[in-house]
Amino acid sequence: MLETFKKALKVKEIRKRLLYTFFMLIVVRLGCQIPIPFVNGDAIAQVMRNFANENFSFFSAITGGSMEKMSIFALNITPYITASIIMQLLTIAIPKLDELQKDGEEGRKKIAEVTRYLTVALALIESTAMIIGFGNQGIFDTDAVKYSAMHDVRKWGVIVTGILAMTAGSAVLMWIGEQITEKGVGNGISIVLTINIISGMPSDIANLFKNFVFKEGMSIGGRLLSACVILGVIVGIIVLVVILQGAIRKIAVQMSQKVQGRRQVGGQQSNIPLKVNTAGVIPIIFASSLLQFPVVIASFFGKSPEWSHYLSQSHWCNPSNLKYSIGFVVYLLLVIFFAYFYTSITFNPREVAKNLNDRGGFIPGIRSGKPTVEYLTNILNYIILIGAIGLIIVAAIPILASGIFGAQVGFGGTSIIIIVGVILETLETIKSMVTEKNYSTIKGIF
Repeated sequence: MLETFKKALKVKEIRKRLLYTFFMLIVVRLGCQIPIPFVNGDAIAQVMRNFANENFSFFSAITGGSMEKMSIFALNITPYITASIIMQLLTIAIPKLDELQKDGEEGRKKIAEVTRYLTVALALIESTAMIIGFGNQGIFDTDAVKYSAMHDVRKWGVIVTGILAMTAGSAVLMWIGEQITEKGVGNGISIVLTINIISGMPSDIANLFKNFVFKEGMSIGGRLLSACVILGVIVGIIVLVVILQGAIRKIAVQMSQKVQGRRQVGGQQSNIPLKVNTAGVIPIIFASSLLQFPVVIASFFGKSPEWSHYLSQSHWCNPSNLKYSIGFVVYLLLVIFFAYFYTSITFNPREVAKNLNDRGGFIPGIRSGKPTVEYLTNILNYIILIGAIGLIIVAAIPILASGIFGAQVGFGGTSIIIIVGVILETLETIKSMVTEKNYSTIKGIF
């Protein structure tokens, strides 16, 4: 990794791109510290402490802590992520969008434009719900007048100002992400998400050490053992994620030989790479969001019914209340379900078999057509299960640690998967840019 950065910094164009990305990330972090108008800092802190008990930590992690401050970037890029997922699903359901997806660069530009509009619409809806919901809990005041005692006109002014500020903040972050993709390095949206998660990790790790290493009454041996266990678990999760992200099942492909003129062409050997973790972190995000949604809605109304404990990760795997761990089992099953569901959307064995047949290729020992489709489907089902089990292990470790030992952290397996995946992807992008630049230089010499 260090060697890649050294080579990249020697190239002027890449160095400019890296600096541009760095300064844009500084803007992101500064924006996360600017609160929306009329927010009472003490009141929002109290409200967020209540939400912390209801599995709000992951949302806080991906927003870089901006939610706790109700900053202009409080929604962060979550509306864009949601809009992108919705567009992917609609591409399968709507033939017109599917045609645009296959229509090359122009089609993808139109889909990106629709995604932007959908992002703004979702940001407007989410900001309206959050401003009204949090406003009813007393997070706003102006000129020493509490929100509940404000005149209707002033109250609506506060509400509209907050909605516009949060919606505009989300739109600006979307623009920053696209600018990083165009003028910086890597996928801008992913990089913004990653820097938000990383920003909260030092404090979370410090809290772990404070609660388990520097606890009063512990011996030196106990402190060392606790520190080793914490570091070992974190390193172990990172190693597992790296293996999971890089694991590929290669399916051998043989191209048919053809005679062109007096020459025999074709006959090359290739392969179809199938990622073990085909769906990435999407299954965990989908499963978590589905279970958290009713809990968050109930919290907006100031309620915490007992059924919400079954859906909240903060109550899972607790030896004193094991009945709530039913939600944990449901969560694991949902991860497996969404792993298969999302893979079925993004990878179509029938289409792969058709393209392979059109190009004169075949899998050795497997006939073209339906047998190839069945063969690819069987292999895909097998590796999806392995990838889902890997995701479950990564996601379950922080939950088990929280339930059994009370280790409350804002980041978990999901966050680590995102961080590692984005870092590896960005490094590959930098490597390809360096290689391309070196090739251009050599070509220019000759």
